[in-house]
Amino acid sequence: MSARDVDFYLSQFSAEQRAGLDDLRSKLLQLVPAAEEGISYGMPAVIEGGKVLAGYACFKNHLSYFPHSSIVITNTLSELGKYKCSKGGFQFGFDQRIPLQLIEKLVAEKRKLLTEKASRG
Repeated sequence: MSARDVDFYLSQFSAEQRAGLDDLRSKLLQLVPAAEEGISYGMPAVIEGGKVLAGYACFKNHLSYFPHSSIVITNTLSELGKYKCSKGGFQFGFDQRIPLQLIEKLVAEKRKLLTEKASRG
């Protein structure tokens, strides 16, 4: 999987739908410049050291961010107050942009979780 696969995924959606995903993609790549891009669980993903840091997707009526960890969502719930959250991610509107600081917090939480998991073996 590669950035080309992500480009293809994004090409399937309207400009309105794509705008929010493009913004999120560029912010994730800004925060993780050495990241690889690919498709994981059928959605675009940002991958660092072979581990998915974040995934994102377009649905009929919203966009979603998935840290692929319910723990990350639980640990950042206070910052996610304006978003509709589920166990595995949160939703945002086509016209909404997730603040860079929130994405940075989500990525930091996921990295922390991966480090803790690796140290346990």
